[in-house]
Amino acid sequence: MPAGSTYTPIATTTLGSAQSQVDFSSITASYTDLVLVMNTKGSTTNYPFLQLNGATGTSYSTTTLTGSGTTATSVRQTNTANPYLSSDAANTTDFVFNAILHFQNYSNTTTFKTVLIRANSASTGTGATVLLYRSTAAIDTITLKLNTGTYAIGSTFTLYGIASA
Repeated sequence: MPAGSTYTPIATTTLGSAQSQVDFSSITASYTDLVLVMNTKGSTTNYPFLQLNGATGTSYSTTTLTGSGTTATSVRQTNTANPYLSSDAANTTDFVFNAILHFQNYSNTTTFKTVLIRANSASTGTGATVLLYRSTAAIDTITLKLNTGTYAIGSTFTLYGIASA
């Protein structure tokens, strides 16, 4: 998917040391949507999850569909504090994981926020998730965490702003 003039890079992080989380903060509200692209590798059984505006309460819900080439599953999380990017895409040792997260209408202060996530792992398969963040606050901080272990050196995370049409 070519970026063209619609995608404006806001921030890129390439890890020079292993880290258990990556943060994007002070995100400007001057775009319509955000897209975050992550290409990572981890060293242990991990489940990447998302935290918005530092919210650690039960303000997230997700529905995830995953497929491994032989099995398809559906998982629902309701009122969770740790909304996983995919329920199955990174749950193996020494995982390689990439994901594209679309933050819809992230700066609107009158509606809840929706995040569409496509996650893939060479080890286990692919997943598609819809995440609801039950807050009307504009998203100005995005944190990508792991339940255990660390993101490996060389993992990249890029945040793009999407201009309004």
